[in-house]
Formats: sequence, structure tokens, C-alpha cells
Amino acid sequence: MTSPPPSSLLFDLTTILFLAALLILSLFALSFILHLHDRSLHTHSLQNFTSLWTVRLLLVLLVLMWSLNEIARLPLIRRKYLFPFRQESVCQLNVVLSLGFLQPCFLLTLLYLMNASIKKRNPNSLRAIVSVMLLSMPVMCLQIVFVYFAPFSERLPKFMYVSSVVSADLKGEKMVLCSCPFFSWLVYGGFAVAYGVAFSVSCWRVMAFVINKGIARRINVLATTVMVALPTQIVCLCLSWVWVPETRLYGAMLLTMFLSVAVCMAVAVVLLVVRPIQEALDAGGGYYLWSNDETQRPPREEAEAEAEHHQPAL
Repeated sequence: MTSPPPSSLLFDLTTILFLAALLILSLFALSFILHLHDRSLHTHSLQNFTSLWTVRLLLVLLVLMWSLNEIARLPLIRRKYLFPFRQESVCQLNVVLSLGFLQPCFLLTLLYLMNASIKKRNPNSLRAIVSVMLLSMPVMCLQIVFVYFAPFSERLPKFMYVSSVVSADLKGEKMVLCSCPFFSWLVYGGFAVAYGVAFSVSCWRVMAFVINKGIARRINVLATTVMVALPTQIVCLCLSWVWVPETRLYGAMLLTMFLSVAVCMAVAVVLLVVRPIQEALDAGGGYYLWSNDETQRPPREEAEAEAEHHQPAL
């Protein structure tokens, strides 16, 4: 079995390290969501905060699935457990899931949580999830067409439709490396441009309603992270076909693109899931998250009065 070059191994290990941190954060956020939902069943003051618990759950699950999908993309993982022909299928599935489903759904869910923060009525979570899935379907379908069916492939260069390349070392041993087809990043780039406009408008609307300086800072941090991550990812995708996957520059570009998405997801999980839930538990009588000691909580009447004036969405 072929061994990866030192630079490729370093990129893979760095990616695994950040993925492990993102997985731990996601599991931590998942426990927060389930804990809040359980507390809301017994605490009346927390019931207003659980209207979006399924949407937040969807956001965290998308981050978890994206992390697992990125692990499967790494050559360090694939070459140990899969044959070359299976690795090519994994690369195709990785492109479709990442650029066609997981990232668009994550961004749309994030946008929904932003818009829901200024609504007076509690939104319908089921309708929100269905809307996110439906809005991501066009991108998903286009990715499937270009990755699996590759129309006009006979007339086009390979970089426009292939999602993997076969590399060989000096000994002649083959190694499959995942790549991003030209049409895939073109479709995702179009989605990212439209999303960037919608997200900017949403941030402007939310900032017009926000009075609390702490929440305003969160929105600014979230908006900056998203608006930096999206262009960074698009630029890296545009440059992905300039270098072949065997080069160090391609590996560095791939790592930069991964880090931009991973940091964006981590910031979103902290600001849209962990912090609001922790504040909701504090306001609703759950200062000590895992404690059942009633002496460590404020009186029920004070907690409910504080919770009624607490902004739950952000």
C-alpha cells in the first residue's frame, strides 16, 4: 500500500485534529439541546425557549454529518479501509453531500435562526426544517447531475466533471485523491452569492431590532465569520483546478478551505446554540446545568419573571 508524502500526512493530521474538536463541540451542543428540552417539560418558564429546539438540533446534526463526511474524504482514512474503486465512489459522494446538501442546509438553517430571532410569534419548527430541505434540493439535484452523470463529458476537460484523480508514487503504487469538479464549485458558488445577499439583508434587519450590546456583538461576530468564510471557500474552489491534487499548494488550499468552513460552523454552534441555551437555563432556573439540587437555583417565581423578559433566539 502506498504511503502518503509528509506534506499530505501533515495536512491530514491537522484536519483530523480540527475535526475532533468540532465533533466534541457538536456533541456538547447536542447535550445542551436535549437537556434544555428535558428541563422545559418540567419548567414552565423554559417552554418559550424550546420553540426552536428542533431547528437548533438540525444545525448541530448537520455539523456532525459534515465532520464525518470530511473524515471520509481524507486519504489517510480511505487508503486504510477502502479499495481504489470504492474510494472513487466515496469522493463522488463527498462532493454531493458537502456542496449539495450539508453546507447549503447548514447555511439555510443558520439564516432561519437569524430571521426567527426578530419574529414575535414562535415559529413552526417542522415548517422550518421542510423549508430548509426544499430550498437545498435544487443545489443537491444539480450536484448529482454534474457529479454522477457528467453531461457533455466527451467534449469537456476532465477537471470539469471528475471528482477524483489517481496518483502514483515512484514505486508505481496508486492512490486516489478527491477533487472538486468545476461544475460543482460553479453551482455552489452561485448559491453562495445568493446566500450572501440574503444573509446580509437578514443581519441588517436583526441589527435594527437589537438593543442589547452583547447580542449585537454576537451578530457582528457571526456575520463577519460567515462573510469571510464564504468568499474564502469560493476562492479556494476556484483555484482547486489550477494545481493538481498531488502538489503541496493544492493541499494548503484544501486545508484553508476546510478551516474556513470549520471555524464558521464552530462559531455558529457556539453563538446560536450553546450561548442562548445556557442563558435560557440561567434565566429559567438552571444555573448549574447538570445539577438537580434545588438550592442552587433561583426561586420559581423570580426565574419565570426573568425568563419572560429574556430574548431567547440569539
